[in-house]
Amino acid sequence: MFLIYAEEGLRMTRPTIADIAQRSGVSKGAVSFALNGRPGVSEETRRRILAVADEMNWRPHRAARSLGKSRAGAVGLILSRPALTLGVEPFFGQVVSGLQAGLAEDGTALQLLVVGDTESEMDAYRTWSAEQRVDGFVLLDPLAEDPRIPELERLGVPVMVMGGPLENTSLSFTWADDREAMHEAVDYLAALGHRRVVHVAGMPQFLHTQRRMKVLAEAKARHELAEVTSIPTDYSDSEGAVITRRVLSRRERPTAIVYDSDVMAVAGLGVALEMGVRVPQDLSILSFDDSLLARLTHPALTALTRDTQGWAAEAARELIRLIADPTLTLRHKSSTPVLVPRESTHPPADR
Repeated sequence: MFLIYAEEGLRMTRPTIADIAQRSGVSKGAVSFALNGRPGVSEETRRRILAVADEMNWRPHRAARSLGKSRAGAVGLILSRPALTLGVEPFFGQVVSGLQAGLAEDGTALQLLVVGDTESEMDAYRTWSAEQRVDGFVLLDPLAEDPRIPELERLGVPVMVMGGPLENTSLSFTWADDREAMHEAVDYLAALGHRRVVHVAGMPQFLHTQRRMKVLAEAKARHELAEVTSIPTDYSDSEGAVITRRVLSRRERPTAIVYDSDVMAVAGLGVALEMGVRVPQDLSILSFDDSLLARLTHPALTALTRDTQGWAAEAARELIRLIADPTLTLRHKSSTPVLVPRESTHPPADR
């Protein structure tokens, strides 16, 4: 970002971006885009901003020009998730810890922001990019028809997407095979003899949620299952509990439930015990992520485990590579989650 100044007689002042924005009738971000020759504003707007800046007798400051070539020393992680969910979900703590560990190897900091929705998230990308607050971004949980991806491509900043694989994009990404992981989970439950399986899923707009739901739907014919159902949630323990109570109240209740997070799985286990449903004798429970929660609860939860911290650290290292050479496009497949059977799964009582 250029620093600017104007001359008023013998007194030197430096108008701020806010000064130019106010006179031009645009946002501070638009002024930054225009003054730095970056995409993000129309040509007509750019000309108007530059004309106002010229009227204010601005020119790039030599020290600021030099500063503009240096790195910010930070990368951004902007999350549009309910803050309550983030506060209790171990997955996010592992991601943040892994990212910071990988970035620290290069002396780079992690700048985190939690917002309420996708539009606010995109606004933050535009603002942080315009203000050169970070050198790049980590994008978590890609969506179906994700509006963030073309916006980040347009901004032209280094980005590492944690999730995929993605099609028709220039952005780099690192991903684990959710389809294969879900196949392993369903195959295991079917081998135990389960024929009525419910999937307490995550947010339906997430690509990985859609892939897991599709695998479960395909498994009905492949394993001749009597029932398979996927029920999307917001990942919260409260929704996990509500859905579990609902499905266990049916006349023909499921004999196995797959949860998309450990928090929901632990909440579901509590509901089962409350209702007198024995785990694993009457109900098998299987969870994704395999955090400490899954291992410390009783009975310990069968889970699909992966090194989330290691995955995030590798994503951080790949992003550092992109920042050093923005011409790169990286595709990195991490290890597929592996099923770890524990005490919460068992052949159904009616087998």
